[in-house]
Amino acid sequence: MTILGWRFAPRLWSTIAAAVVITIMVQLGNWQLSRAQEKEWRQEQLDRLSNEPAIVLPALPVILEDFQYRQVEVRGEYIPEHTIYLDNKIHRGVAGYHIVTPLRIGTSTMHVLVNRGWAPADSDRSKLPQVPVPAGQVVVSGIATTAVQKTLELSKEIVSGQVWANLDPDRYQSITGIALQPVMILQTDDVKDGLVRQWARPDSGSAKNWGYAVQWFSMALAVLIIYLVLSGKRDRSKKE
Repeated sequence: MTILGWRFAPRLWSTIAAAVVITIMVQLGNWQLSRAQEKEWRQEQLDRLSNEPAIVLPALPVILEDFQYRQVEVRGEYIPEHTIYLDNKIHRGVAGYHIVTPLRIGTSTMHVLVNRGWAPADSDRSKLPQVPVPAGQVVVSGIATTAVQKTLELSKEIVSGQVWANLDPDRYQSITGIALQPVMILQTDDVKDGLVRQWARPDSGSAKNWGYAVQWFSMALAVLIIYLVLSGKRDRSKKE
């Protein structure tokens, strides 16, 4: 085929190579699109769950997936001696801690961790924020999330007294000797204790997959253009 003095004369090996590469890139792009749609569907489900009425967290062991991201309510008593401070939590550019205290559910032996909120760190890191813990039976409302809280973990023993870099429920249970539900409650009650409770809304992460999909499709298009350009030859059969 000749167009404007150029003849399309692809080689077999380049055609096969281009077809294979383009097919793989298009499939990867489609996979990223499916991942983005899956994440957006999951986000819609989470939004629906978070807007439903609060449900009571029982004393019997629960499954995380049945409660995660739902509004929950629990009655019990705080165990202040097992409070921990999750380190390196930033709020508006200020470093601080998330203060986590276990709550014994009702009169049972089952507990649930309550993330009571954020407090700034003192310039003297040996001084921890002193926040009063309500005594006696209390009712706590909040959002259920996983009890596993990890950032960067360089060692399995990153614990310094009450200050923890990460929260591993199994490790916490072995140290404290108390039974835990697999969920943590992000407290939303308006308690006048000075703690900040501005919990970040979980992001679906679909934007990243959409971006990857565009990149794969763009590279497939680039390969196609390069193939077409390299497969073209000037038609010298005609005299100028």
